[in-house]
Amino acid sequence: MQQSQPMEQPPTLVSTKDQMYITDMLAWNLNACKKAHFFAEQCQTPEIQQALEQAGQMHQRHYDKILSYLNTNNKTMN
Repeated sequence: MQQSQPMEQPPTLVSTKDQMYITDMLAWNLNACKKAHFFAEQCQTPEIQQALEQAGQMHQRHYDKILSYLNTNNKTMN
């Protein structure tokens, strides 16, 4: 089975299906970030609390990276 290679450059036009997937990715990352933060606040074990905070920060970075790309790409298209 062949593995697909990642795109070097994203396409300039986004299909409706791609747009829906991007919206889902944003929602998933935001939801995961919020849940990790919530559970970190509830946690009594410092190691687990730290791991949850790190996971939340990772999802926040992913969310910000997607938004940043979309905002940059949108400015170049206008």
